[in-house]
Amino acid sequence: MFRDIRLIGAAFDPNSAVDALSAATPGAGGVATFTGKVRVTGGVEALELSHYEPLTLPGMEQLALQAEKRFDLLGLVIIHRVGRMNRGEPIVCVSAAAHHRRAAIDAVDFCMDHLKSAAWFWKRELRAGDWHWIEPRADDYADLARWDAK
Repeated sequence: MFRDIRLIGAAFDPNSAVDALSAATPGAGGVATFTGKVRVTGGVEALELSHYEPLTLPGMEQLALQAEKRFDLLGLVIIHRVGRMNRGEPIVCVSAAAHHRRAAIDAVDFCMDHLKSAAWFWKRELRAGDWHWIEPRADDYADLARWDAK
């Protein structure tokens, strides 16, 4: 089982992480990836993510274990940035390798729903020179809740 779970404070290249996953899982029938980026529209000037360090990385590791078990994965990457980020920069990359595409796709979706709504991050955007806290939306919580029904 290939696993790359990281919390980082600097820019990163999601493609290199996905390439490493693909190279380490030659038997995978599918690799699915989601990369979230700082918005370049809506007047966003920057994004800042804070976190509670004693819980963040252990929580990400626990999420990875849940995904690996639930979807029978061959490999998983979860890389999440913290600190200040500029427009267009990657915030998060989740990539999963599995024998079949549906497991890989579902694993990425599962991880992102948890990272978006039940994670250990506080997010704010800089717009028009002012910082604004960003809270999960009702749709984010609904996306998360659907995993309890499966």
